[in-house]
This record gives sequence, structure tokens and C-alpha cells, in this order.
Amino acid sequence: MKATDYRLTVGSLRELSTVGVVCALSAAYAGILLTASDFIGRAGDRTDGGMSVLLGAVSSVFILIALFVAAVVISNGVDTVIAGRSRQLALLRLVGASSQQLRSSLTRGVAKTAVVGAAAGTVIGVAIADIARVAMVSRGVLPDIRYSYLPPITVVAAAIVVGVAVIATLIGSRKTLSGAPVLGATNSFRWLKNLAAVTLAGFGALLLMAAAVLGERGEVAGFFVAFFGAALTAVGLLVGAQSVVPAMVAGLGRLLGGSPQALLARKNAVADKARTTRSTIGLFIGVTLIVTVVAGMTSLTESLDRWDMSPEELEENRQVMTMMTWVLVGLIVISVIIAAVGFVSTMSLTVIGRTREIGMLRAMGFTAKQVQSTITLESVALSGTAVLGGLLLGTLFGAVGSQSLIGAMTPGFPVGLPLGALAAIVLGTAALVVVASLPPSRRAVSVAPVDALAVA
Repeated sequence: MKATDYRLTVGSLRELSTVGVVCALSAAYAGILLTASDFIGRAGDRTDGGMSVLLGAVSSVFILIALFVAAVVISNGVDTVIAGRSRQLALLRLVGASSQQLRSSLTRGVAKTAVVGAAAGTVIGVAIADIARVAMVSRGVLPDIRYSYLPPITVVAAAIVVGVAVIATLIGSRKTLSGAPVLGATNSFRWLKNLAAVTLAGFGALLLMAAAVLGERGEVAGFFVAFFGAALTAVGLLVGAQSVVPAMVAGLGRLLGGSPQALLARKNAVADKARTTRSTIGLFIGVTLIVTVVAGMTSLTESLDRWDMSPEELEENRQVMTMMTWVLVGLIVISVIIAAVGFVSTMSLTVIGRTREIGMLRAMGFTAKQVQSTITLESVALSGTAVLGGLLLGTLFGAVGSQSLIGAMTPGFPVGLPLGALAAIVLGTAALVVVASLPPSRRAVSVAPVDALAVA
């Protein structure tokens, strides 16, 4: 077996299944949006030559958001896989394998998986869009003209998805597969990372306050200032996530109770700060995105009552705002799905990597039900932290965004609290906890304690 064979690093491509799923989702999403933009643009060009450009620009924004979330999920997923094979990798380093050889083997495995996933996703996405186009043409919604069955831009998008996966892999493995074979990563530059996080988040917060003031004065620039402020604040939180997220998980873990399962779940949830951050950050981003959209649109819709409009105009504008909300949610929800896939994958890999620990618990008297309860409570602490943080930050971003647009037309500071969306997110989180914890916990307890203790 060559030193650059991916099986030396990840064992099998099955370990990288998350990469394939995320790439397939991203490519399918891009395929649907870009194909739809292409045929709607071709139809619109007959009357409005700018339709294609507008739709392409809107699609690109949401595709970039999905790619960003996908990159975070892939990077964290690869880091989790590598962390679970640290002993095997250390042995490879000791027998002469260089970090460059290991990174090369990992990149090859990810690239193969990403190509398969992106190709499958592109075919599925384009097929869905083409079926919708045929249906709309048959019903007279679209004109019967010549359309492209596979717009070239979708192939470019698939290649970009693969490129993002490879880059995310290099970023996610840069610490684990670098340095000396025995020594671990150092925290020499942790203070610099925290300083950068505080600086970015602080400057972003100042921009958000400035946006609110500009919105109160009716300045159009307020919305753009709010966008950059939210972006900087989010980047700052991502950079310093490893210093913030574990503390939040520990705080929420105290609410799980005082049973042995709850205590063990709380300890496990924060035992490895890097793992804790990897498990929650993707879901946190996804929830923040969707809450920002829904909260902002809710604030704008509620502000319509204060505008000088007739009842007919008010009802018409309400319908328009509701439709825009659903369209935006539909466009952004793929990012949440990608984040959820990443959370489930990370939890599964984490549980598999603790087979020996679970075997020890079983040998000490823990029942299978208690082990499953421990894993479920750990999933609750991690996902609950991500959702709670996303709800708070998303509501803030949505409120500032709406204030920057309508601050001069409405009194006070508009804060949208979409109860329906909040209920949907809570129910979705409960379902996610079940999916993320039950299958891996069942697999873990199915292994006899003696066999589990024999795992290296």
C-alpha cells in the first residue's frame, strides 16, 4: 500500500460519507437554482433583458451561503475523522510517513468522495429543475422556446463544490496532520486568535449600532452597514468559538439534572473543547441564518400596521411580505439541512470513537439504557446550545436589519419574534437529537463490553 493511499488516513471512504452527502446537497441546490435561473432568464429575456442577470445574482448569493456552511461542516467533519484516528496516524508518523504524505492521502480520498457526491447532486438538481420547467411549459406558465437541459454553469458549480471540499479538508486537517509525530498542537497563538475574535466582533457590534442610527435617520446606507456589521460579528464569533461555545455548553448542561447520566453527559460534552466546537458550530450558523431571515421579515411585516395605507393596500403588502418570507426561507433552508447533516455525522463519529469508553461504562455497571440516555443528553446539550445561540444572534441581526430599513418610519426598535418559526426550530431540534443520538448509541451498546474494551 502506497504512503499516499487514503486508506492509511481515513480507513475507508465510508468514513467520509458526510463529505459526499454535503457535496451532493450543495451541488443539487446549485443545480436547481442555476437551472431555474437559466430557463426563467431565457423566458424573461423576451421581454426584459435584465431578468437573467438579476436571477443569477440572487442565486449566487444563496449558493455562496450554502457553500460557506458546507465548507464549515466538511472541515469539522474531516477534523473529527482525523482526531478519531490519532493513534494510527501517530504510528504512521513514527514509521516514517510525513505530514505531507498523510495530507495528500486524505485529500485524494475527499476529492474522490466529493466528485461522486457533486456529480450525483448536479444530476438530481438539474433533473428536478428540468421536470419543473417541462410542467410549467405544458401549463402555459413559461413560453415554449428552446431551453438548455444542462446549463454549463451547473458543471462549473459542481467543480466549485469539489474545490471547496478539498480546501475545507486542507484547513480542517492542518493542525492534526502537521507538526511532530508525538507532540500535540500547542496553544501558543491562542491569545492572538482570541484578540482577533474580540476585535472583529467588537467592530461588528459598532457597525450594527451605527446601522440602527442610520436607519433611524432614513439613510439608505444603513442596510449595507448592518450587513457588514453582522458579517464581522459572525466571523469574530466563529474565530473565537472554541473559547465561547464550550462555556455555553457547560452552562446549558447544568440544566440536564443531577442523575449519573446527566453528569456524565455534561462532562463528555465539554471534555474536548475542539470537539465540542466542531459539533455545534455548523448548526449554530444554520439556525442563525434562518432566524435572521424570519425575524427580519417578521419585523417588516409587523411594521406595515404603522404605515399610511388603505386596508386593501395593507392586505396586499402583507401577502407580498409573507410570500417573500417563504421564498427566502426556502432558499436558505438548504444551509440548515447541511448543518444538520454535519451535526449528526459528528455525533456519530464521536460515539464510534468512544467505543472503549462505553465498554468500560458497561463493565462498571451502566445499563444499555443508561448509556443511550447519556449520549442523548449530550446531544441535547450540544444542539440546544447551537439553537439557543442561533436564536439570540439571529433575532438581533434580523432586528437591526429591519431597523436599518424602516427605522425612520416606525417608532421604537422593531424586534420580530416569529413564534411559529421558533416552534418549528424547537421541534426540528428535538428530531435532530433523536436522529443524532439513537442510531450511534444503539450501535455502541450492541458491542459486548469485553469486545469494546479490546478496541485500541
